[in-house]
Amino acid sequence: MHIIVTGNELSSTRGGSELSLFDVCHSLSKRGHRISLLYVNEGDLLKDYYSFCDQVIRIHGYRFNRKSLASSVLNFLSDISKVPTSQNSVIYSNGYNEVFFGSTAASYKNIPFVVHLRLPPPEEKIYPLRQAGLKGAKQAIALTKVKKFIAVSNQTKLDWSNVGIERERIEIVHNGINLEAFKPSDNLTARRDDLGILRNTKVILYVGRLDRVKGIETLMRAFSLLLKEGQSDKHLLIAGKPLLQDGEYEGELKRLSIELGIDRKVTFLGHVQNPSSLYRVSDVTVLPSLWSEPFGRTIIESMACGTPVVASKVGGIPEILTSEFQHFLSLPGDEEDLFRILSRTIDWKNTDPQLGERSRDHVLRNFSLSGTVDGIEKVLLSTT
Repeated sequence: MHIIVTGNELSSTRGGSELSLFDVCHSLSKRGHRISLLYVNEGDLLKDYYSFCDQVIRIHGYRFNRKSLASSVLNFLSDISKVPTSQNSVIYSNGYNEVFFGSTAASYKNIPFVVHLRLPPPEEKIYPLRQAGLKGAKQAIALTKVKKFIAVSNQTKLDWSNVGIERERIEIVHNGINLEAFKPSDNLTARRDDLGILRNTKVILYVGRLDRVKGIETLMRAFSLLLKEGQSDKHLLIAGKPLLQDGEYEGELKRLSIELGIDRKVTFLGHVQNPSSLYRVSDVTVLPSLWSEPFGRTIIESMACGTPVVASKVGGIPEILTSEFQHFLSLPGDEEDLFRILSRTIDWKNTDPQLGERSRDHVLRNFSLSGTVDGIEKVLLSTT
């Protein structure tokens, strides 16, 4: 099969969406499928794509620019002509924002089109056409051309079916990770020393975008409650960089740490290329999301490293934290509830020393990369 992949910015700093796309494309290539990549903006993952893709093609964008409409249309048509096709080709888009380009190219080249739904639908109604209005008309038409959708969770499927996408066109494939890249390690002393963390300190970790929808202030307030309870042997690590707020929210978080009197117990690490060592040195990872989190890749990364996760009961997260792990779900935006769960979890290495092993086993059974690629490959093959 020849898979024509459309990506936007090929950067690990954009979060799980781009990382998952890379893992899937690399794995499909190893299975003998040919990969042609279209992209708009460069990033740190681009050089790695070159190592296995048949073709890597930069284009101008996936939509028209109304400020320079004439040249934008010409660039769009030129980019469509660049799309390489062969026998058994399929276009595979990494998100809704690329759907207009993908559907146009698929129609012009007479090949199937598959869209991976990694985010909830936009706030405006874009589908069906009668509800879309002029602003969303071309997107609504484009969505009718998609042969199959892949949703990262049941919740994401529900979110999109609620705006009009037929449920039978949406297949659910949970994200998975490379379990060799994320695994436990006993050699933690050096990394803790690098971070300036004392050996007996309990570490709470956040990894992800520094954006409001992630609810990091809820975590900081819950952490301050832990310290006020007399648990001063705690440290909070926050790894990530802003994507939507351009640093404004990060500044607010740092000011909040001072207001709460916890600034000496909180370390902002910025973007960390490979967070696996952070998971390993931490006692608990927290994902305190406020929005309908489609999946939550950091949850399975941390659990695969043997570190349990406390996360908000929103979006697709409850589909990950199932069985015994549902007890680690907290109410979104509720620092008191998050504090209570952290209080009973933070000392698990003494009270329940097998929890780390069970956390990894849960990911091994349910969220392996090979299982994810099996599901995506099945959908792609069914369209050709």
